[in-house]
Amino acid sequence: MSTVAEKQGILLESGTNEIELIEFYLGSQSFGINVHKLREIIPYDEAKTTILPESPPSVVGTFLVRGNTIPLIDLNVHLRRNPGEAAPTAGRQVVLVCEFNRCVNGFLVDGVNQIHRVSWKQIQPLSAFIGRYRPRFTGSFEIDGREILIVDLEHIVAELDPEAGLSYTAPEAVPVSAPTELSLEERRGQCRLFMAEDSAIIRESILRILHSSGYTQICAFVDGEACYDEILVRKKNLKNGDGGEDQLFDLLISDIEMPKLDGLTLCRRVKEDPLLKHIPVIMFSSLITEQMVFHCQQVGADGYISKPQITELVAMIDGYLLK
Repeated sequence: MSTVAEKQGILLESGTNEIELIEFYLGSQSFGINVHKLREIIPYDEAKTTILPESPPSVVGTFLVRGNTIPLIDLNVHLRRNPGEAAPTAGRQVVLVCEFNRCVNGFLVDGVNQIHRVSWKQIQPLSAFIGRYRPRFTGSFEIDGREILIVDLEHIVAELDPEAGLSYTAPEAVPVSAPTELSLEERRGQCRLFMAEDSAIIRESILRILHSSGYTQICAFVDGEACYDEILVRKKNLKNGDGGEDQLFDLLISDIEMPKLDGLTLCRRVKEDPLLKHIPVIMFSSLITEQMVFHCQQVGADGYISKPQITELVAMIDGYLLK
């Protein structure tokens, strides 16, 4: 079976600030995930499931897909829902086979509805309070009078497997072309970074790791729109003579999935600006696959790294700014 994106003929033009979300059901409530994470949808077959003793309650076990076994997570159980109410599809449960963060996992749900193409501006982020304490959802959008919550599958997997979260091992020092008395940390401290990341937990983790490695001049933004608004302010100040080139920044790190303005659109806007196009842009996202690399290249991204490979991210920043 081909991927859902291939079956539907889906290939969004890069940098249009649109997303395609597949709507699925848990009971009668609608949820959604990015189609780019979905490899395929297959009927749930208990005979292909192997129960794992002493596993977390939401981990059903392993599920056999074309001769390969993948972890199977029951979203009803993990989200602490009561699955007693029947789904509108009134059929067999299905498994969403998803790929992100270089891993493949299966998610057991009660049914699927359809794919929706929406603008990121239609996605409403969760309030900062809810996002901090209930980070299993990244936002919501409204379709035909019903609210659809967007599930943060990456956070769910990290809850079950802490090793899937961000971890950092210091890379080897980057050689310099000329002698210098500055240490690696001091050289990193002279660089000015912009970062757009909508997840408060991931944003704080990246900041903590970058700060500990010496990158201390970082402006972090809750989404691509907030980041681009600040870029416009700095460009205006520079044009008006309110400061020199230090009004700008040396490198931009951006997630791809973000409400209001996604990372691909943010990157495209930077690279289409004659004043900014020389600034390196690194896409740091769980969505980095062969197909997504193509999209990153289309908008002019200089680099792309899959979460949670933050050691590689630090090394790539060094490569652009310290050589």
